[in-house]
Amino acid sequence: MIVLYTTGCPRCKVLHQKLRDKGVSFTVVDDIDTMLDMGIMEAPVLEADGRQMSFVEAVTWVNNL
Repeated sequence: MIVLYTTGCPRCKVLHQKLRDKGVSFTVVDDIDTMLDMGIMEAPVLEADGRQMSFVEAVTWVNNL
């Protein structure tokens, strides 16, 4: 399961579009309280296979698909 934690910021939109362009199926979580409860202090965060990735890590991961 792939989850994109997003606030709708410009970086979030870039990652969202990259995922769509690659045809990746993902769930979007945009509830800030949920993100804060999980310890996420900066968006976007991409979670794949139980691993949370920062924007830079996530872009690299998507580009390598």
